[in-house]
Amino acid sequence: MKAFFEAIAYLFEEILFIPLNMLRDLELSSWFLANALNWLFLVIGFAGMIYWLGQLKKFNDNNEEDRDSTSHSFL
Repeated sequence: MKAFFEAIAYLFEEILFIPLNMLRDLELSSWFLANALNWLFLVIGFAGMIYWLGQLKKFNDNNEEDRDSTSHSFL
């Protein structure tokens, strides 16, 4: 049973963490390249937020939202 758990530890520490180890080594030479994935997620998040706010403005300008006090039970 000990060999089974050591095999799982080897799988995670030596094989599956290779991309993360490469990013850790890359950070010493270029912080921006090491965080490129984070920058990509930020750009996608901001693009989604801008799209969402544009859709909210479009529905608000068309007066399609029900603004009665009875439209939501918590109001």
